[in-house]
Amino acid sequence: MTFEDARAQFPVLERIAFLNAGTFGPVSSGTAAAVSAWLDRDLAEGRSGMPYFGEVMELRDRVRAALAAFVAVDPSQVALTASTTDGCNIVVAGLGLGPDDEIVTTSSEHFGLLGALSVSGAAVVVVDPEPDAVLGAVTPRTRLLALSQVLWTTGQVLPVRELREQTGIPVLVDGAQSVGAIPVDATGFDFLTISGQKWLCGPDSTGALIVADPERLHVTAPSYFSQSGYELDGTFERRPGAARFEPNWWPGSSLAGLLAALASRPDWAFDHAAAVAERCRELLAPRVELVTPDDRATLVAFRAPGEPADVVDALYGQGVHVREIPGTGLIRVSCGWWTSDGDLERLLAALPA
Repeated sequence: MTFEDARAQFPVLERIAFLNAGTFGPVSSGTAAAVSAWLDRDLAEGRSGMPYFGEVMELRDRVRAALAAFVAVDPSQVALTASTTDGCNIVVAGLGLGPDDEIVTTSSEHFGLLGALSVSGAAVVVVDPEPDAVLGAVTPRTRLLALSQVLWTTGQVLPVRELREQTGIPVLVDGAQSVGAIPVDATGFDFLTISGQKWLCGPDSTGALIVADPERLHVTAPSYFSQSGYELDGTFERRPGAARFEPNWWPGSSLAGLLAALASRPDWAFDHAAAVAERCRELLAPRVELVTPDDRATLVAFRAPGEPADVVDALYGQGVHVREIPGTGLIRVSCGWWTSDGDLERLLAALPA
């Protein structure tokens, strides 16, 4: 697939320099068609009958398999969720932590992770987002490292695998800004969250949680998907694998849409995204105060003259979609495999002098 053919899948790019996949990725024609086909079927035939439910359940299996292959794990380790926040809450609640336990996290995490930590019952130790700081915070009370693989603020990449190996402490990896943006091999990760609507360009409210060993995690908020049999008093037999943690139903339209989005990715997606992010940094460096971590992904953060929210609004008015990172003074650009040199030129031209 050529770059032109791949980019043409996204009609929005004909009008907009869409540089905000860290929030939502663009929707392709193929994804929209897959979603629409299922909704048309629901409209015409209804959402009932064993054939219908059997087909949706088969789609769930296909989505688990596709996501598992994408991050190099077994499908039995995949639970479908509605968000990264879902995954963080499932893990932190399921570990059964208490006041004698500690969780180490960083000062650059998203509330989708931090909120779960704050109600865990454990002491939350916050350090700078640097490997040495994380290592230095580990004590005999530490039960979990809760870290983003790619920081949502600056695009810095944290060496989560190395931290797991050096400490022996389980790691909850927030993959919201990594899965789909950079290559992710989750082999050996204890827990990894996935957002479907960001870099994977899937429908809203789609995501997943990777659980390496489901037997180590308690089911604390059971859904119908948690059980393979239950008694009248509610006691139930846990479903095999990570699927026991699935909190909710996905409509067939969302399942079909995410499968279509995953299938539309070109083989060169990661290479192009990395290269265009570096090109973005080169172009911005003479104009703004650029944040350039040594180990970085496809998010580009900078400070420009003026209030960040005003700059973002001005860019939006000129068809350039980026976002502000509240409380930091930073403006964030998301460079995806669909991003062109023309998109970057529009960004530079629209920036205030």
